[in-house]
Amino acid sequence: MLAINAATFPVGTDKKLTISSFHLNAGECCTIIGNNGSGKTIMARILNQELPAESGELIHHLRSEMVSFEKQIKLYDDEWQRTNTDMLGAEEEIATSVENLIQQTHHNTTHCHELAALFGISHLLAQPFTALSSGEGRKVLLAQALMSEPELLILDEPFDGLDVQARAQLMATLEQLLQKGMALALIVNRFDEIPPFAEQLGWILDCQFNHLQPRDAFFADPLTQQLLHCASATELTLPPALHQTEKTTFADPLIELQQIKVSYDERSILHDLSWQLNHGEHWHIAGPNGCGKTTLLHLITGDHPQCYNNNITLFGRRRGSGESIWEIKQHMGIVSPALHMAYRVAGTPLTVMLSGFYDSIGLYQQPGDQEIKLARQWLKLLGMEKQEQASFLQLSYGQQRLLLIARAMVKHPTLLILDEPLQGLDSLNRHLVLQYIDRLVAHSHSQLLYVSHHAEDVPTCMTHRLQFIPAPAGGYRYEVTRL
Repeated sequence: MLAINAATFPVGTDKKLTISSFHLNAGECCTIIGNNGSGKTIMARILNQELPAESGELIHHLRSEMVSFEKQIKLYDDEWQRTNTDMLGAEEEIATSVENLIQQTHHNTTHCHELAALFGISHLLAQPFTALSSGEGRKVLLAQALMSEPELLILDEPFDGLDVQARAQLMATLEQLLQKGMALALIVNRFDEIPPFAEQLGWILDCQFNHLQPRDAFFADPLTQQLLHCASATELTLPPALHQTEKTTFADPLIELQQIKVSYDERSILHDLSWQLNHGEHWHIAGPNGCGKTTLLHLITGDHPQCYNNNITLFGRRRGSGESIWEIKQHMGIVSPALHMAYRVAGTPLTVMLSGFYDSIGLYQQPGDQEIKLARQWLKLLGMEKQEQASFLQLSYGQQRLLLIARAMVKHPTLLILDEPLQGLDSLNRHLVLQYIDRLVAHSHSQLLYVSHHAEDVPTCMTHRLQFIPAPAGGYRYEVTRL
């Protein structure tokens, strides 16, 4: 049994999270919904016995495990730091494999392979964890958490980054665990991620959790109704570009890939992919986890080592013709799970926003007055103007993601690349970001490349779709559709 009554928990130095009432027994499932910065992740840590109560009653008799975005980022950070130092020997520099990571705290090879098969990651067991996509990494963490056979499984945003099939598979797996007597606590920010088998639902808003309600009572609650039908920002106006320039003079195609091939060892990721993007085109890149979507984007941005082995032309220049990364990326704005993981430098929301003008992780030059003015306009648009000097790394995951999305848009780039940009965002902020994207595309000269597993998360401005479709003989074929 887990019971919390009239309890407060410290959040930083000057804030507290209050829980009026929370009760969960073995074999029960609850879902907690909250906006970005509301205290969702702190709530998850409380349920996982990581934070003691400052006052009130906390009774916890369930062995628990937790999976979260923050844990995934920390594992990635730890692995990167471990394998990127001159202080280690050759054997120590070998990256941790998926199989070893799953068994990091509980060694049972048979159970590990069973869980890998359950989540469809058996083929990844020998791969290094840092080579996985965001969705694949999530499955690994879920398998790791289940190795100890916990009585309570706490999942902080478990469905973000998973494709449709993987989400359905995870939902079915969670229901099976529930039927076997495991307690489940899911913390989400999307109504469509509330499992049909969740008996108790509750809101966390502004670090205040009142109580769980039966499903019907929750959806009939006026607060729920208000948030379900939140007002659309029809009068949204984005800050202007730094320099109001005319349409770029680059000739079509802006991007051209010819017979692209990428492989790791014997595994083919991309095979004979030919594709191009022209002015006025906005592409949705779709396909299951691990199919090569992010690899394609990294070839375009120059962040993949095999980009120079392929026939790639960007903005009229053949890749490898002497161009610098800056010459290419000055025309791009980029958001991805990998960028979010990599953006671990100390800074403030203001410096993060300003770094978008220079495509740097961190700010290393003095910005101009006009750049500072525009950056502050974007912070105001996000409702974060009062957090201008806060620590970026201490913001919630969702707040960080909002900042990075705005950072990608701040210079109204010729090419805006958004790889799963809405991960970790609540319903209201997803709605607003989609409006930002549509408004930017409509009132600038930006072209969009957009990756998302959620059909409802695709902006209305999309004109084309490039879909990765599993081929019967293995690998993928590529299908282009005009929308």
